[in-house]
Amino acid sequence: MSGGEGWRFVPAPAAIKTRGNAIDDPTNFPPVEPSRVVGLGAICDFRVWPQRFEEAGDQSFSASECVTLEDGRRVTLHENRGFTIGWRSTAVVGPLRGQRETLEQMTRGVLNAVHPDDDECGEDHPWRWLADLARARGLHVTEQDLRGLPYEVVFTDRVRRWLAPG
Repeated sequence: MSGGEGWRFVPAPAAIKTRGNAIDDPTNFPPVEPSRVVGLGAICDFRVWPQRFEEAGDQSFSASECVTLEDGRRVTLHENRGFTIGWRSTAVVGPLRGQRETLEQMTRGVLNAVHPDDDECGEDHPWRWLADLARARGLHVTEQDLRGLPYEVVFTDRVRRWLAPG
């Protein structure tokens, strides 16, 4: 896990090919200037700008996956996942009113959002799909290359500030 300092995004196109649902042809993705892929990860940001947690029942987050390039760029592969947390009046899933999620809980939420369902591919990541998305962006990487890279969950600065006890 890390903060959002010291790197820059290369945004994804507006429409993405999702796992199992061909929305757009991934060859339509805008290419990026090639560089060696040195990491893989997920980025968590707000899907909707937060209200005060005590006043709002739910908060939605986006979860996108990206590769990190040797030159420090993070190239978005897809940004069509997310999750919502909320307070409950009983002891069910989610924080109780007035409590915040921890980074560890949020990391689990991000990973649950980006990992495939058990019946999709039987692995912790859809390696082939991620490699296809990276190649569609002009990067030279294989599914085996991605398997050997460190995976990092990154929270934007504003999510980190929101999580900080206040």
